[in-house]
Parts: sequence; C-alpha cells; structure tokens
Amino acid sequence: MARHLKTARSIAERADADAQVRATVETILKEIEAGGDAAVRSYSERFDKWSPASFRLSEQDIEAALSKVSKSDLDDIRFAQAQVRNFAEKQRACLTDLEVETLPGVILGHRNVPVERVGCYVPGGKYPMVASAHMSVVTAKVAGVPSVVAAAPPFQNGPHPAIVAAMHLAGADEILVLGGVQAVAAMALGTETIAPVDMLVGPGNAYVAEAKRQLFGRVGIDLFAGPTETLVIADETVDAEICATDLLGQAEHGPTSPAILLTNSEKLARETLAEIDRLLSILPTAEIASVSWRDFGEVIVCDSYEEMVAEADRIASEHVQVMTADPDYFLNNMRNYGALFLGPRTNVAYGDKVIGTNHTLPTRRAARYTGGLWVGKFIKTCTYQKVTSDAASAEIGAYCSRLCVLEGFLGHAEQANVRVRRYGGDNVAYASAARAGR
Repeated sequence: MARHLKTARSIAERADADAQVRATVETILKEIEAGGDAAVRSYSERFDKWSPASFRLSEQDIEAALSKVSKSDLDDIRFAQAQVRNFAEKQRACLTDLEVETLPGVILGHRNVPVERVGCYVPGGKYPMVASAHMSVVTAKVAGVPSVVAAAPPFQNGPHPAIVAAMHLAGADEILVLGGVQAVAAMALGTETIAPVDMLVGPGNAYVAEAKRQLFGRVGIDLFAGPTETLVIADETVDAEICATDLLGQAEHGPTSPAILLTNSEKLARETLAEIDRLLSILPTAEIASVSWRDFGEVIVCDSYEEMVAEADRIASEHVQVMTADPDYFLNNMRNYGALFLGPRTNVAYGDKVIGTNHTLPTRRAARYTGGLWVGKFIKTCTYQKVTSDAASAEIGAYCSRLCVLEGFLGHAEQANVRVRRYGGDNVAYASAARAGR
C-alpha cells in the first residue's frame, strides 16, 4: 500500500490561482485581437518595459547578437542542436507516405504534409531557455515547415544574445523580441506587421500556457503545458544525494514545479528528505526550489516494483528518472509518462538541454493521452483516395448507397447512386438504396 511521507498542496488550493490566470489571459487576448500592433506594444511596455521600433530583428540585429556570444558557447549550442537534429531526422524517417490498392481499382494513400507556418515561443523570464530554441525550431525545420517565427522576451532591455544565436542557428525565418501572452497572441492572431501562424509550440509560464490553451482551435498547439514536473523512481541501489539532487534540479524551474520521490525503501526516503534540507542550504537557486519543494514536493513509499509502476502511471509525470536495479522493468511496464530517463548515468537535465530528445513534454497528467513534442507534431498525415475502374466505382458505390440509406442520408446515397448508374449500368431509383448482390 503506497504511503506518503510528504504531501503537496491540494488541487483545490491551486484552483483560485488558475482562475485568476484564465481571466487575465482572456482579457489580453481580446484586446490584442481588437487592437493589433498597438495593443501588443502596450502590453510589452507594461510587462517588459520594451517598446522598440520593431519587434522583429533585422539581419544586422541578428549578427550583432551573435557577435556577443563566445565561440565556446556557440560551439556548445551547435553541438546540442546537432543532437536534436539527428534524433528528429531519425524520427522523420519513420514517417513514410503510403499508397496501397485495397481492392482492384481502389487506391488509398496518405501523404505527410508539414504545417505551413509555426510560431515557436522561447521563455526568457527567470532563466533564458536557450535550449527551447533547439527543441522547437530545429524540430520544425526537420519536419519541413517552410516558415518558422521564433519569439523570446527581452533580456536586460534587449534581445538575449544566446537565445537569438540559438534561434538563428536552428533555422528560424523570423525572430521577434517579444514575450509573454502578447508574443503568443501576436503570432496566433496576427497583427498589422506579424503574419499569423498555423501552430504554436514551446513552453512558458502559467500565462503563456493558458494563452495557448485559449487559442487552441484557432491554431494548433504542441500540447497543454503546465509547470515542469519530475518523478524520481529509486530503490536501495542509489543514495540520497543523487535522488535529492535530481529532485531539486527540476524544482528550481519555478515555485509551482512538482517534484516527487517514489521508492520502495523507507530508509532512502527519509535520507532523501534530510539530504534535500542540506542541499537547500547551499543551492544558489534555493529561493525558488525551496518553495516548490515545500508546496509541491512529495515522498511516496511503496512495497514493490508493481506498486511503484501503478503509482507512477497514476501520477503520469512529465519527467520520470528511474534509478533502480532493473530500470528496464519500468520501461517495459509503465504507460503514462512524458519521457523516461533510465539509470543513474542519465538525468532530466540531459534531456532538457543536450542529449537529443525533445524537452517539450506533457504535464498535469496529460501523459495519459499524449506524448511530447516531436517531428511528427509538425506534420499532418493527409489521406487521399482514387478509383481507377468503372467496376470498382460501381461496387463501392452500391455498398455506400445502402449504408447511406441505412443512416437516412439520402443526398449522400445519391452521390453513390449516380456512379452506380453511370459506371455500373444499374438504374437505381432516385434516393433509394442500390440492390445487393449485383
């Protein structure tokens, strides 16, 4: 029976904050849709103290930003993007077009068609999320998206040089220095100077995530994202230091980031609690991580691997770090997770920054029904059909006619009947079912 040594704030306690975010975002979206560039500029001035002549960077602006990034940092960015690109290309190769003759004269198929224009948001509030440019822009370009606009908030009253470098090297066609809901809204809704996109991707704070949620349907989105989550699954084969480090490493994302230890060792659980207290006394980002751990940290003790799998699937965490004697047991048996990190030699930070898998992943238990961002998210699998013989059209038409009449769709039935008459020589009565066994 799973038991908690530490619990997080209840869902009810979080509801009021969520409601306030929803209302604020709804107002901003309405005003930007009505006011266009002027409203975008007003909100940028209000939230970021940023009102340049143009939010879009020129080629000269981009070159100036790149000149401020050291060669070693540029080399590291290129290395990370090479890993992301390589894995995305392998994923893209799995998506093949299809054409098959299912009956004589009946040809069905599908084509994998990239989305036309994508907006990639790169957060830059507390932390400039350089890696998010790799994950969104590189992956979209590998998918074949012809037009990618990338946006990130200003940093110290200007574009963040490393973020701009990452966006540019990733292949962004346009770069906007624009943050928050106003950036997401401008890309999705369009303004006088910013062409609208067909799809929005990328992480962000609660307001950005809510804006994407409210805009979904008018544009596509990668997924509904909330604060970063991490679940550490561990047994006695690892120690408290590595467990505590991996929990706090993700808790520093923000004060509402859940971090959970799931273990079958009460000894490890209690030692990890003590180690977290010790690390919080020396961690430079403890001001954020300590709040996250206090309000959203959990420690759960189970009796067996089977029970740990059941709890992990119930939690459906964004990141799952597995450090057990048999990590493949969890790979083979877990169903609900954003990404797995198997064994103590890997960790969530590798996935966040450089190893090659995508770090935009489902949160708030969305892992029950979706995976994370990958090259396939930017691709529409569009079907087509072709009937190449009179006999095939008449045969399919007769079945279709009868099935349409069964449902009462007589106009649909006539679409089939006109072809049964022309190509099959069977004079079906108007708005009637074609006869069987012809």
